[in-house]
Amino acid sequence: ILRYGAVFLSLLLPALYIGVTSYHPEMIPMELALYISGSRDGVPFPAFIEALLMEGSLELLREAGIRLPGPIGATIGIVGGLVLGQAAVEAGIVSNLMVIVVAITAIASYTTPNYSFSLSFRLLRFAFMASAAFLGLFGVMMSFVIMLTHLCNLKSFGVPYLSPFSVYNVSLKDFKDSFVVAPSHLM
Repeated sequence: ILRYGAVFLSLLLPALYIGVTSYHPEMIPMELALYISGSRDGVPFPAFIEALLMEGSLELLREAGIRLPGPIGATIGIVGGLVLGQAAVEAGIVSNLMVIVVAITAIASYTTPNYSFSLSFRLLRFAFMASAAFLGLFGVMMSFVIMLTHLCNLKSFGVPYLSPFSVYNVSLKDFKDSFVVAPSHLM
């Protein structure tokens, strides 16, 4: 269940930050809104460009880390991200809250076990960020509905991709193995 939450965080957190700070600042509590505006003071870019810069640099570090041997690659990715984020905040290119959002997103994306599966989420993250930049939270929700509609229409070997959630005539015992694997004697 923790992995499902981390997948949603890695997919939606930068887009939600962009949507809330750019279009819906009234949804943020006053003290937090003042802190966000104070941390963004002097940053020359809007939140979308700021997120693109940070996510792009993180993706470069992640790809470089994959091609380096074993523990050196992971170390380069983590230390490089910390150094790059600190340098970007010191230079006034990004706000410190954006570095935190991107760091949480990166940590949450490491919970996805399959590389090709995590690659699709990384690409979708940029689409969600673009929709948040153009339409705010409405764009994020609209993109999410489009993604879910697409997933509901997919079939793998004749079985709906989101089965048993997207099928109408299912029994309660079909949900045994959906979120948490049931014990083998109940299967």
